[in-house]
Amino acid sequence: MDPPPEHYMFGPYKIHSKEVFYATPLSFAMVNLRPVLPVKRFDDLSAEEVSDLWHSAQKIGSRLERHHGASSLTFTIQDGPQAGQTVPHVHIHILPRKSSDFEKNDEIYDAVDEKEKELKQKLDLDKDRKDRSFEEMVREADEYRMLFS
Repeated sequence: MDPPPEHYMFGPYKIHSKEVFYATPLSFAMVNLRPVLPVKRFDDLSAEEVSDLWHSAQKIGSRLERHHGASSLTFTIQDGPQAGQTVPHVHIHILPRKSSDFEKNDEIYDAVDEKEKELKQKLDLDKDRKDRSFEEMVREADEYRMLFS
């Protein structure tokens, strides 16, 4: 097996491999800067890529749900700018859910939209790194990586 690359590309952004906790030849999972093959839109994915993406999301989601003591998962994709996509790259947000996390279940979508709007207003991601340090993200990725070993 080849060693992981030093960086993965997430749209135009470089993601250090230490922030990635799961990878297949077609997909990778990384920790999020703000908790809550470059392809811009879901329709641009091949059938093999769609299958790999959702299989990876299923595997990652089930492990994160158990790890966080959650009882459910929310999977979100914003496909295109009018849908709230701020990074021009297909990606899924996997959010472990607990019964007490939001008063009304669908409020999670408003919270995701708000974080996306904040990020869109400040797309200088290096500047946004103040929210979570590289070290914090590496520690979280290391913790999650153990779920797959």
